[in-house]
Formats: sequence, C-alpha cells, structure tokens
Amino acid sequence: MNLNGWWSAASQNAAQWRWLQWFNLRPEESERTFLMFAFYTATSIGILWLEVSAAALFLGEYGADSLPWIYIASAGIGTGLGFVYSLMQKFLPLRRVIVIIAVLMAMPLFIFRLGLNPAFLGGYTIFLMRLWLEAIYVLNELNTSITANQLFNIREIKRTYPLISSGILAADVLSGFSLPLLQSWIGLSNVILLASLMLLVGAGILFYLSEAYQQAFPDSLKRRLQETQHDFTARRLRGPLQRYVILIVAFFVMAQILSLLVDFQYLSQLEQNLSVSDIAAFLALFSGILGIFELITQWFISGRAIERLGVFAIAILPPALLTVLSFLSSIDLLRLFWGVIILKFLDELLRYTLLASIGPVLFQPIPDTVRSRIQSTVRGIAEPISSGLTGAGILITIWLCQRLFPNVDANLFQNLESRVFLFQIFIFAGVWLGAVLLLRSRYLGLLVLSAERGQLSLSDVDLRTFKRAVVEALDRPGTEADKHSCIELLAHIDPKNVGEVLSPLLPNMSPALQRQSLETMLNFPNPIYLDRVRALIQQSDLQPEVLAVALRYVWLTEPDPDMQELRPYLKSEVDPVVRGTAASLMLRRGNPRQKAEATDTLRRMLTHMRERERVMGCRALGEAIYLQALRLYIRPLLQDQSLRVRCALLEAIAATHLEEYYPSLLRGLHYKSTREAAMRALVRLENDAIPMLIELAEDVRKPELIRTYALTAIGQIGTIEALNALVAQLMTAWGATRRNILRILLKLPQEIGIDAVADILGRSGVENLINQELLFIGQVYAALLDLTPERVAGREADLLRRSLNDAQVDAFERLFLLMRFLYPSSAIQAASFNLQSDSHDSMARGLEILDNTLDIPSKRALLSILDRRSTLEKLESLAEIMPYTPMSPSQRLRHLLELRSFLSDWTLSCCFHLARQARWSVTSEQTLSCLRHPTGFVREAVLTYLKVASPRVLPELLPLLQNDPDRLVAAQVRQMMAELGLEPLNAAISGVEGQSNGAVRLPGHSGLEPI
Repeated sequence: MNLNGWWSAASQNAAQWRWLQWFNLRPEESERTFLMFAFYTATSIGILWLEVSAAALFLGEYGADSLPWIYIASAGIGTGLGFVYSLMQKFLPLRRVIVIIAVLMAMPLFIFRLGLNPAFLGGYTIFLMRLWLEAIYVLNELNTSITANQLFNIREIKRTYPLISSGILAADVLSGFSLPLLQSWIGLSNVILLASLMLLVGAGILFYLSEAYQQAFPDSLKRRLQETQHDFTARRLRGPLQRYVILIVAFFVMAQILSLLVDFQYLSQLEQNLSVSDIAAFLALFSGILGIFELITQWFISGRAIERLGVFAIAILPPALLTVLSFLSSIDLLRLFWGVIILKFLDELLRYTLLASIGPVLFQPIPDTVRSRIQSTVRGIAEPISSGLTGAGILITIWLCQRLFPNVDANLFQNLESRVFLFQIFIFAGVWLGAVLLLRSRYLGLLVLSAERGQLSLSDVDLRTFKRAVVEALDRPGTEADKHSCIELLAHIDPKNVGEVLSPLLPNMSPALQRQSLETMLNFPNPIYLDRVRALIQQSDLQPEVLAVALRYVWLTEPDPDMQELRPYLKSEVDPVVRGTAASLMLRRGNPRQKAEATDTLRRMLTHMRERERVMGCRALGEAIYLQALRLYIRPLLQDQSLRVRCALLEAIAATHLEEYYPSLLRGLHYKSTREAAMRALVRLENDAIPMLIELAEDVRKPELIRTYALTAIGQIGTIEALNALVAQLMTAWGATRRNILRILLKLPQEIGIDAVADILGRSGVENLINQELLFIGQVYAALLDLTPERVAGREADLLRRSLNDAQVDAFERLFLLMRFLYPSSAIQAASFNLQSDSHDSMARGLEILDNTLDIPSKRALLSILDRRSTLEKLESLAEIMPYTPMSPSQRLRHLLELRSFLSDWTLSCCFHLARQARWSVTSEQTLSCLRHPTGFVREAVLTYLKVASPRVLPELLPLLQNDPDRLVAAQVRQMMAELGLEPLNAAISGVEGQSNGAVRLPGHSGLEPI
C-alpha cells in the first residue's frame, strides 16, 4: 500500500473509532452490536405494526371489555412458551432454536391474514391474532436476551445492550409514522403481511449472526445438570434478604398491574371516542411521537438523571405521577380522555427508559448465588401470573359495575366504569409508591451487608442511598467491625466527599473510628469541616493517636495556620505520636526558626534510647517535606536493631522521595521481616517505583518469590502506567511469571486489572494469548507422541514425560486464568473445579459449562483437549493451530530445546539427562545457551551431558565454571576437574559474571562434537 492509501485507511479507522467511542463501543464489538440492533429494530417494527392492526381490529370486533380475557390467557402463554423454548434446546442446538423461533413468530400471520376473510374464521381470527401478539412479545424478548447473552460476555453487554435495547424505541418512531401511510396505500388487513415480512427480515439477520458467530453458541444440547448449589428455598431467604425479595416482587408486580390497567383504560377511551380506522391512525401516531421522546430520554436524559438524582428518586417518579394524574382525572380536574392519554404516555415513557435502566440495579444487593434465579422468578413467573390476575380482576370489576348500576345510560355507565378503574389505578399506584419507599429502607441494610461479604458490584451502587445507609449504620448500636467496614466502603465509593458524612459523627465515635474517619478525610481535606475537627481537638480525653491525626488535618487544611499553636505539643512530656506530628507539621509549614526547633525535637526522638520514640520519629520524617540535617540519621537507622524502626524508616524514605535510598526499599523485599513495609513504601512511590520494579521483575537471576513481589507491588500501585507495565510484561512473560501476572491482575479491586487488559489488548489480544497456550500444549502433545515408552524407555525418559505432563497442567491453569478476563469468574472457576474431578459426570458438567460460556474461535479445540480423549485425538483437534509432523525421538528432543524459552527449568534439565542417557546429539547453540541458564540444576544437567557428549571440549569450559554461584554446580565442576586432572584457578575468571547472580557467561564455542 502506498503512503496516500495508508493515510486514507488510517483516517477512516480513526473516524470509525471516534464514532464507536461516541456509542461506548469497541471495534471488535461493533459488528455484533449493530447487527443485533438491526435484528431487534426489524422485529420490533413488525410486532408494532401487528399490535396496532390487531388492537384496532380487536376493538372493532370485541370492544375493550374483552381485553381481560387476553390478559388472562397471556399468563398461561408466557409461562408455557418459556417451557417450550427450554424444551426445544434439549433437541436442537441453541443457534438453530433462535432462528426457528424467529421464523415461527412470523408464520401464523399469513394464516391470520387469510382468516380475516368472513368466509373463513372471521372474528375468531382477530381474537387469536391478539392472543398470538402476546406470545410474540414473550418469544421476541427471550430470543433477544438469550442471543445477546451468547454473543456478548458480561462485561461487553454492559456497553452494548443499551444500544441494542434502543432498537424498540427506534421501531416506535419508524413504525408509528409509517403505518398511516401503509394503511392508506394497502389497507389495515394487508399491514399484517408486511409485519410478517419484517419478522422474517429479523429472522434472516439472526440466521446470519448464528452462522457468522457459531463459536458463541454451544453445540451441545441443553441437559439437566446436577446442581452443586442448594435449591432456591425460603431457608436461603431468611431475614433481610427474604423481606427484600418480597418487596422486589411487590415492586415489579405493581408495575405490571398498573401497566395493564392503564392500557385497558387507554384502549377503552379510544374505543369510545374514535372509529376503527381512526384508532389505527391514532395508535400509530401516538407510537411515533412516544418513540421520539423515548429515544431522546434514553440516549440523553436517563443516565444523567439516575446519576444526579439517584435510583430511588427515579423509582418514586412513575408511581407518584400515576397517583396524581389518576386522581386528577377521576375528579374531572383533567378531562377523562386526555387524562388517560397523558397517563398512558407517561407510563410508557418512564417504563421503557428510566425504569428499564434502574431495574437491574434493584437486584444488585442480592447475592450472586441466587440473584439470577430470583430475577427469573420475578420477571418470568410473578409478572405473567399478575397479568392473569389483573385480567380476572378487571372482569370482576366490570361485572360488579353492571350489578351496581343496572339501569344506567350506556355513556354514563362507561364514564362511571372508567372512574372506578382510575380509582383502582390511584390505589395500586399508592401501593407501588409505598413499596418503593419500603424497598429503599431495606435496600440500605442489605446493600451494606452484601458489600461486607464481598457480594456487591460497587459500580452499580446508588451513591445517595448508600451514604444514607452509612449514616444510619454508624448512628445505631452495632459492632466496631461493622462500622469499620462501612467507613472503608464509603471511602472506596466516594473518597472526595466522605467528610460530608463522617465529620458530623466524629464526637460520638469510638477512638478507633475517629482515627479511621480522620485518616479517610485527610485523603481529600476540605476546609468546610475544620470547625468540627477543631472542636474534637478541644476534648480533654482525646487519645494521642486521634489527636495526632486531627492536628494533621487542621494544620494541613488551614490556608494560613498559626504554627505557634503547635509549640506546646513539642514538649518532652507529650506523647511521641503527637510530638512527632507537631514537629513534622512545623517542618512543612513553619518559618526558619520554627523549622530549627522542630528539627531539634525530631533529632532527639531519632536518637532516643526508647524504641517507641525512634519509631514515631521515623514516622514523623515521612510526614515532613524538608529533612534538612535529619538526613544524617537515615543510614544508621537503616541498621537499627529494632525491626519496627527499620520498617518505619522504609516508609519514610518513600514518603519523602529520598532517591538515594531507593535501593534499600528493593533490598527490603528480599527479607521476610521487612517485606511488607518495603511493599507499602514502594506502592507509595507510585510511578517513580515502576522502572526499578520492572528491572527487578525482569531479572531472571533473582528468586521467583522476589520477582513476584515486585510484580505485586506494581499491581498495587494501580496507576495507568503501572497497569500498562503489567500488561506489557504479560505479553512477553511465560510460564510461572505469566501465571503470577495473571493472578495479580485478576485480584486487583473493582476489576481494574481486567479492564486494563481489555483496554490495552482487547478481546483479540486475550484470544491471541489463549492461542499461544494452545500452541504450546500442541507442542507438548507432539513430544509425548514422539517420545512414547515404546520408542524411548528408561528413567530419564519417564522423568521427561512426567515433566511434559506437568507443563500441560500449568498451561491449563494459565488458560483458565486467561478465560476469566473474558467471562464471569464464577463460571470459569466452576468449570475448572469440575474438570479436575475424576468423575465422568463432573467432567461432563465442566465441559458443558464451558460450552455454554465460551465464544472464542478456538472453542472447539479447547473443549477437545479438556475432554477424556487420546493424545492423538487432542493433537488432531489442534491441527488448525499447530499442524503435527511426526519426528524421530532425537529430532523431537532437539525441537523441544529450540522451544527452551517456553519450557520449565525442570523440563530443560530432563531433556539433557535423556540426551545423555540415550546418547543423542544436541546442537552447540542449545548446549551453550542452557549452560548460561540462571537455574543451577539446569547447568548441572548440561555438564553431565557434556561429560559424555564432548569430553574434549569439557576441559576448556570447566575452569570458567569453577566459581559458579550454585554450590552444587561448583562442587560438580571441582569433581570433574579433579577427575580430569585439571588444576583449579586461583584468580577470578574473567568469563564468570556476577558471583551472586546465578548464571555464568561463557564465550562462544563451536567445537562441541556430537556423539
């Protein structure tokens, strides 16, 4: 490609990326997202055309009074079709089921169009068509949600589903404004045929999706698995959780009842005031205008309103508006017809925008183990049953009205009946409002409880509600641990505004909570709360630790503090905690005289005989900015006999950024006693520590434990630069190092490690890492096939085969860790647990979990190698990733050594032991490279190989290795030199590098002769 072409392509990609960012999408998600949007929009247009046509024809044929029978019948249809949908998956693969269901939704419409002819079924067709509309709604929602859940993982769907779900809003606009034109051109009856064609268009898009993304759908049929969890029983819903679930059910049931009551009154008013043809036109226009408002609300208002007002302020809005409007309409302050129209408009607008957005949040406090089951129970069972009961209730109301007003004029009777239903709407809206208020109070306690148990996704927490929960939890009697957890959680969710909640509560807190609260407030000090902290300082019984933190808050937050007020705290009789804090504050903000006085105070503390004085002096150093003459005491204190002093000094070095002592922080990682303090100090340095930690982590001569701690410190730093560095290491590391990095990233709070990998590598990058592991596993299988016991016997061969099997297990562990970056950890861990079992049933369960979870291109190969199959069958399943070419055992061994960067130290040494025992030749490059290996027993294995393979070259190499840092290797070299009659060299050998670092640097040598 020439430069102009390249620049044009790059510009197009940049423009595309900007558009995707506007939609909060990533390039790899865009095609799937827009295809799902197109499918949902096309299907919804067909359904809405059918709905308007069926509603108009139904009102003309049966009237609104027959609608309750539809509601009653829909209750059975909703649960029945859900059962049928699940049953089909037992006989057909899921990707076939969704397409068949999409086609089946359209097929009856052709029959309904013929049945509209009076010569056929006539009016019965209209009733059946209206009933089938309810069935289509159930099937379409099932198809859409199931397909989206298969195509997108749990992290992708948070970004993509808002756009997909807006397809029905776009369909409202398109269908609403197109239907009047279609009705005038082809007639209302023929619109039903167009609706079926739109449903078939949606089925076609779904067919393309199921074929283009086959890996997203499980090939296995749905089977009943033995559940490891307990059944959903009342036993698991005792206490706060049980009461919360009851209120959740009440919330959604009331919403469903009101939806049907409003819909019934809406259609009743249309029947009374408009003709059949006018009804269809009005419904279409109403739907189009409503769709525009819904799109504007969903795209530009919903998110901002929820963020600013809070979840429950939004949840209160619909029942409050319904209560007011129904009351005004029932007493004629608002004309009945227009009152019902406005009621319907606001109900639809709020239900499909704001309520749809907050619905999932209400389920967040419920533990993950039962959340999905409660959700399906509420939305799949409680709502359909409430629909049937509402229909029955409407019929009973109509019957009672007829009995109570038998001789009333028809128009007056309809007016009285409407007011009765408006009164019911008023009552149920009030019940709904009460359920919301009670739900908020239960939400508070359960939210805190779930958060303490680690069962809460804090990204979905309603901030205003949670702050109220913390205030209530800290005010009422409770354990210290519970209140401690509340403050920690609040600091984690809203660190900048914790003072707003905590400062008024300070006087009534215990000393431990006072200290924790002040330290939390110090992260983002605000002068607004100075008076309350000053009032705390005036308390005579304040503990020294609390007083010290309060002094720091006041004198660091005050714009122009009076440093003279700190002088009384410098006296020797004052507790060292307070004295050290006062001295450090004077060093930071005092005048030269005050700084000198503070320096003298700290000098006496650092040289004091008592350990506590020295510890507090070192901590005070960390709070000061200008150490001045106190730097002289740092080096002696690093060798202090007290461990607490040394640890405190390490943190002071990091706090004051003394770069000349940074190596001491790294040395602190090498010793168990100072490791934690060194870790905290390095994390406090943040980005400044990253280069030296990376250097330490990349030094292969360092122990793996120390390198792991270095990587862990980088992860705990948590900045963008630190995460970028970790992900960069992930791309180049292998074996145990890669495994450790994956674990570190997965353990980072709020899934920031997972998000960093997604942002830097993307889904395709993680899939490439998975393919690397599969490629390595393929190489292991090829070696096991070429080095079978029938072809190569002996103890050394057995050891190599065992080490290769261990390498396979390690690769599987890395595979499962990588999969957790794409899929829910609970599903991947459950699959891993079951696959480790010796039970055939457990392994089948694990494979099925993966089959229903994975959607990567290499899914089939991955499932095959995890299954109970022969090594040859597993290798054949990896043919697309790694074609297998049989080799002789010696060739395969040399091929393995070419992959030495990916082999474990033990596998490498086993290769050389087998080569020595079988007397196979190994290349000079492989031998010399492994002779420089940082692990001692690998060098030892190479030497034993050379003793047999190249006896003439060995005398030249042994003198270079006599000072090997590994004692066993050095002893082996001395023994070989003695056997060969070689004299040891007294002087240091120039070819030996770093006696404390492990490996030996050897000169290039091409004279190694093969056996």
